[in-house]
Amino acid sequence: MLNPSWLKTFVTLIDIGHFTKTAEKLCMTQPGVSQHISKLENTCGHTLIHRDKKSFDLTEQGLLVYQYARQLVKNEHELLEQLGFDNPFSGECRLACSGALALILYPKLLDMQVKHSQLVVQLKAAPNQQILNEIQSGIIDLGIVTEVSNHSAFDIQEIGREQLCLVLPANTKTEGLDENLLTKLGLINHPDAKHYLSLYFAQSQQSGFTHLNIEQLPVVGYVNQISQILEPISKGIGFTVLPKSAVDSFKEPQLLKIFKPQKAIIEILYMVKKSNRALPARFEIVASILQDNFDNINIGRDLKWL
Repeated sequence: MLNPSWLKTFVTLIDIGHFTKTAEKLCMTQPGVSQHISKLENTCGHTLIHRDKKSFDLTEQGLLVYQYARQLVKNEHELLEQLGFDNPFSGECRLACSGALALILYPKLLDMQVKHSQLVVQLKAAPNQQILNEIQSGIIDLGIVTEVSNHSAFDIQEIGREQLCLVLPANTKTEGLDENLLTKLGLINHPDAKHYLSLYFAQSQQSGFTHLNIEQLPVVGYVNQISQILEPISKGIGFTVLPKSAVDSFKEPQLLKIFKPQKAIIEILYMVKKSNRALPARFEIVASILQDNFDNINIGRDLKWL
């Protein structure tokens, strides 16, 4: 790598055209200027200037080095300008959330991208723990999760709440519903199923669910596409637990039955980012979209985190 100090001296010398004046401008001695030029020539392996007493001429190689050094200066100025300007309407927005939330948020994010064409939306539907892992590793910038195990690793903001639904085939008799009937039906598994099941049965006050062991539930199907999880249930196969938004989006709700517990089962939604990371200004637009979609959201435009 060419020494930046030597390049600066070389460019200054070419621009001024005089060794003594170059030394004065750079607060150096004239021998110091000559030494920088000699070292630069030795490193390049070519003569860069032809000296003639107090004057000099650029060689072809010297012209190339001069143009290169000037471009470096230009690049540096452009970089500093870019670093100092955080464009709120340009750049990538890398987000992740559950598949149920993605169904709601993605159309809104696309509308944002249509309005601001320099914004690039990358939305990933992923299970809770994967979202947290990818925030820590820098794969995504912002995530929405329902549970955070390691609070010290993240900045966390409660943004809303959503009801969870125990979904059964339409012909299921829910009177006296207990773990025996659920075991008989079997679970339609999906990436967040165990998390939703744990939350649902922990909050449920149904006596019939007291001894339910999630790990021992037979699995009668697995789907990782949110739009297809309810398909087998609509055909009379199995049961599952999903957020209400995912259930509401199903195209044939008459083929499903939602069990009505003694009290609504609620999951808290958190927006998370890597601890102490300052997000770019463009995420203010993302925050405003979240504000429009969650009842209890309280994110300010300055993205204040808990």
